Amino acid sequence: MRKRSVTVRVARWSALHPWRAIIGWLVFVALCLGGGIAAGMNSATTEDFRVGEAGRAEALASEGGIPLRPTEQVLIRDGSGRPGPLDEAKAEAAVRDVTARMKALPEVASVAAPVRSGDGRVLRIQVELNGSEQDGKKNVVPLRAQTEEAAKAHPGLVIEETGDASVSKGVNDQRGDDLAFSEAITLPITLITLAVVFGSVVMVGVPLLLAITSITATMGLAMLASHLLPDTGVGMSMILLIGMAVGVDYTLFYLKREREERARAGGRLTSAALVEAAAATAGRAIVVSGLAVIVSTTALFLARDVIFDSLATGTILVVAVAVVSSVTVLPALLVALGRRTERRAAKRLAKGKPVRTYGEKGPGRVWNALLAPARRRPALTLCLSVLVMLGLALPALTMNLKNPARDSFSREIPAMKGYDRLLEAFPELRVRHLVVVRAEASHAAEVRRALTALDRAAQADPLFSRPSGSPVLRSSEDRRTTTLELNAPHPTYSKKAEDSLAHLRETYLPATVGKLPGVETAVTGEVPRGTDYVEHQNQKLPLVLGFLLLMTFAMTVHAFRSVVLGLLGVGLNLLSAASALGLLVLVFQGTWAEGLLSFVSLGGISSRVPLFLFVILFGLSMDYQVFVVSRIREAALDGVPTRQAVLDGIASSAKVVTSAAIVMVTVFASFVMLHIMEMKQMGFVLAAAVLLDAFVIRVMILPAALLLLGRATWWPSGAIRRAEARVAGPYARPSDGVSGRCAEGRSAGHVEGSGEGHVEGGRVAQGR
Repeated sequence: MRKRSVTVRVARWSALHPWRAIIGWLVFVALCLGGGIAAGMNSATTEDFRVGEAGRAEALASEGGIPLRPTEQVLIRDGSGRPGPLDEAKAEAAVRDVTARMKALPEVASVAAPVRSGDGRVLRIQVELNGSEQDGKKNVVPLRAQTEEAAKAHPGLVIEETGDASVSKGVNDQRGDDLAFSEAITLPITLITLAVVFGSVVMVGVPLLLAITSITATMGLAMLASHLLPDTGVGMSMILLIGMAVGVDYTLFYLKREREERARAGGRLTSAALVEAAAATAGRAIVVSGLAVIVSTTALFLARDVIFDSLATGTILVVAVAVVSSVTVLPALLVALGRRTERRAAKRLAKGKPVRTYGEKGPGRVWNALLAPARRRPALTLCLSVLVMLGLALPALTMNLKNPARDSFSREIPAMKGYDRLLEAFPELRVRHLVVVRAEASHAAEVRRALTALDRAAQADPLFSRPSGSPVLRSSEDRRTTTLELNAPHPTYSKKAEDSLAHLRETYLPATVGKLPGVETAVTGEVPRGTDYVEHQNQKLPLVLGFLLLMTFAMTVHAFRSVVLGLLGVGLNLLSAASALGLLVLVFQGTWAEGLLSFVSLGGISSRVPLFLFVILFGLSMDYQVFVVSRIREAALDGVPTRQAVLDGIASSAKVVTSAAIVMVTVFASFVMLHIMEMKQMGFVLAAAVLLDAFVIRVMILPAALLLLGRATWWPSGAIRRAEARVAGPYARPSDGVSGRCAEGRSAGHVEGSGEGHVEGGRVAQGR
């Protein structure tokens, strides 16, 4: 008698002590959340975001005592809409009022003199805040309040505020509203999907309850984890995105298998025995799938980026908690509900009333039709399906990576409306390049002369512009650090903005300051940050992808003892990811879908999306791969010929895979409705990838490939060959009706060495 696995032993304990398990889970959730709230969230600092040359420039400036502080612009214009310049008296009074209000705030470092636009219709007052750029979202609140008060005090004028800090706060507020909207869409559709699958209101509540409690516990754990890996604000979004998807999926797999075991048992097993049987199959698949997602997601840490660290931490935690909930408290809930059902059945029998019986339904006509091509003509189906997927992947070859900049943010943010009006009046402020130079104090005069020459060269270049008549030079108190500010009138994600940076770094800087001995130079700003970030991601992508391929192969081989399946899994994951990226480029890199999906094209794809897609998709694809192939392997280990095992396994898992895909696609697709471009693209590409994976890869390509491979599918393992050898005569399905096929060829009555006698002291459900 073989030793039972940890999954089965945990499920058995939970089944025998359901209320202890349920209460223990609720206590765990409360402790996680309480501990997280007590510890608080440790947010990433400005230093954590530094990448490449731009990050080095910011470090040089900060070390030299010239930190990059967030700046706000207060705009003053006529409120009547009449043409012509501002009324001088009213404008002067407003400037004095705004300046006095801002200088009185402790959050303000300095207030500059007003600057008039070229047409004389707008005044702007630049306000520099204390603290870092990350502190700006908090420090800008009192400034905006004073701007609103000033606007009320001067009713004939329009006084508004915009700037980096205002926009950042607006984006954060909008992200919160978007997530609430996403939840409002996701929950009803998830409820409907689960109701269709189970036909029971009670059973619908179980997956949602576990998903929500798992997310709640993970939020607390994420707060604790932030003290090791700082949070960037995207971790919670990822917990909601992935938590709802995998939480419902894992529970769905387990519930579906428990109902199948109940149907096969025909009333001869207790609820505890049925749960134990499900734990040996679906429970194991959930653990393997969860580990695959976790191992794949660790690849994000190789990117050496604080945002990816935050995404990885949130994903790993929520998947781990979802797995724990599925193998601990879920069996307890199923036993509690099962006993309730048994008592009702006994009462109905005592009264002579009929009792509802569970029947194992087939995949249905639709799924039979979908599976027919792979079953009848596997070679043709495989070739055509792969060609279609490759065709979808072709646009990915033209992918242009961009780092989403401020110009791409939604215009529903009030600060962005002000930003547009600022650029309309002062177009030269679109792009700012900050040159930072560090040298010995004795060379300060030479550095300033060289920077002045650099400024003259840049101003002769049409790619640059100057908002004022003289170079904007600043020096540190020790005269070792000097900065020069240059401007360009182009959108931050445009080719011209990138060209202006290239001219500066590759031509003007080496020809001037770069000739001085012993100097250190670097350039930062929004465009340099984006350019350096894309380059950083491109450098890390091969490393991350290589790790993913290796881990996917290793996890598949370990789970199924098959090198062939390992190679097939890697190939299918690459195919689905490439196809999804092709669709992403087709939709978002051009402009034809802008009105349909409410976005303004960047002319490219957010630089974080491809790497994020590969990591998350490789993990999530293992859900379907493990669940489907596990069913096939169970049948094959019972001695069923591989061809029949493939057809049975695909057909028996069809409904649950479809349901899981619908839930996951709903969650991901809801993010397409959000305002933040990066979240839109992530939601779209994941939804597309899951759809292709569930309805093309798992229905057409996987079964066709397995049918063509036959017994070679399991190479080099000999377990399947030995199982077939044990079966004499034609394939015959077990007729005892107790369990059907289970892991390693054992029936539910003997799961992992446990029979009915191991559950509830050997009692079988009474009154059936």
